[in-house]
Amino acid sequence: MTARSVCFLLLAPLLATGCGSDEAAPPPGDPEKGRAIIRAYGCGSCHVIPGIPGADGRTGPSLERIAKRVYLAGVLPNTPDDMARWIREPETVDPRTAMPNMGVSESDARDITAYLYTRK
Repeated sequence: MTARSVCFLLLAPLLATGCGSDEAAPPPGDPEKGRAIIRAYGCGSCHVIPGIPGADGRTGPSLERIAKRVYLAGVLPNTPDDMARWIREPETVDPRTAMPNMGVSESDARDITAYLYTRK
């Protein structure tokens, strides 16, 4: 066996791990529940939220394509866990934020996150 063959056999598994979908697994939570929860909390009074009738607020940023953003609130990596944290307790991420703590439960935050991650 040549050195080239040995190198190929050693590197092939590493190269194969880079193949496949770059689509992340969906976050935990129920997107349909999240849609209803967003309406119940009135998130659309401050944010534009695609798929939510009347969600055309201009106080906060638009949540259109939020799943594609690198950061949340400009500082928090955009992961499902961090998004749920931001939704639950925004003041712990940025004490100067205008986003109020709405008392959202962990479960509701996960459902909201699941919905927002479907809005690609």
